[in-house]
Formats: sequence, structure tokens, C-alpha cells
Amino acid sequence: MPAERLHLIRHGEVFNPRRVLYERIPGFRLSEDGKRMARAAAEYVRGLDRPLAELVCSPLDRTRESAEPFTDLFDMEPRADERVIEPWNAFAGKRMSRAVFIPQNWWHLRNPSQPSWGEPYRDVAERMHAALDAAWDAADGGDVAIVTHQAPIWITHLSVAGLPLRHDPRTRRCALSSVTSFERKGDVWREVGYAEPAATDDAVDVGAV
Repeated sequence: MPAERLHLIRHGEVFNPRRVLYERIPGFRLSEDGKRMARAAAEYVRGLDRPLAELVCSPLDRTRESAEPFTDLFDMEPRADERVIEPWNAFAGKRMSRAVFIPQNWWHLRNPSQPSWGEPYRDVAERMHAALDAAWDAADGGDVAIVTHQAPIWITHLSVAGLPLRHDPRTRRCALSSVTSFERKGDVWREVGYAEPAATDDAVDVGAV
């Protein structure tokens, strides 16, 4: 049997005192508050009282750590999948609030619809759909939890809704440790829920673009 529901879970807050775009740079791990957020997301999924058939995560440190509470609560080791990784971008390691004022960087901002600063939205949507389909088909009933990143989750939301992939990253509805849920009927995906189980009012959340 395929899965019954699939949850895309964003990682918790990252320890990022310089407030840079951490992209795929190694070594960016969860803050203590981020660990609390990740636990809240796992407890929310457990509270749905639905069996979990598979646990998947991006291979980056912050998503592996955010998957650990799921391992504790569901006694399940995560499977890393490169297809749900953070998109690459030209501003990795920089503070976006400063980088946009440097003339040499303006070339990267020339085409927001692609976007010109990093991995094309269409490519992200295609790899995410491939990962979702593979996890859905491999599950023997039950739900699938995929711990991933803000941009892949939001682009999946737009793609499933049939909306243009071009968007302002500042408008994404994808809080830290949020849970966006989907179901698939035949070959058609639809979004069935969104939740923010973790308190994030004082969180530092500047790592996505």
C-alpha cells in the first residue's frame, strides 16, 4: 500500500549569531531553542495519532538534528534524501541585509522569477515531487514525515496549488518547525493542513532565500 499522508516539516531555529544565509554550508546546527522547536513538531505529528511508516530528512546538520525527536518518539531512523536539500544560492555565507546594497551583487537579483540568485524554482519543484512520490510509493500504509527546508516546502505548496513559482521569499508561510501536510489521490497531490506547533516569536530566522 502507498502512504496515507505526507508531512513536510521545516527544521528548527539554527544557531546563527552572524545572521548569514547558511544555505548548504556545513556546521550550522540547531540552537537550544531550535531543539525545543523540533521536539514540538515531532510531538505534534505524534499527537495526530496516525502511524508513521517512514522518516526522511535532508542530509544537512540542521535537518538531521530536527529529525532526532521523531526517532525518539517513533523509534525510527531517518533516511537521508539529497532531493529535499536546501536550494543553492549565490549569497551563501553572506548577510542578505548587506549583500543587496553591494553593486556587484545586483546581477544576481536581475530575474526574481527564475530566480537568478540560485537554483531555479522549477528544478526545486521537480526534485521535491520526485522525492515525495518515491516516499509515498515506498511506504506500506501510514504516514511519511520529511524534515526539510523553507524554500522546498513553499515551492512544493505553490506547485501543488497550481500557483506561479515566482514569489517574494519574505511572504512564505513556512515557520520554523512548521508542518505542512499533503495527500495524493492517484497522481494528484493536494495540501490538507498546515500547523505551527512551536513558539517562534523570538526566533532568529534569516537563513533562507
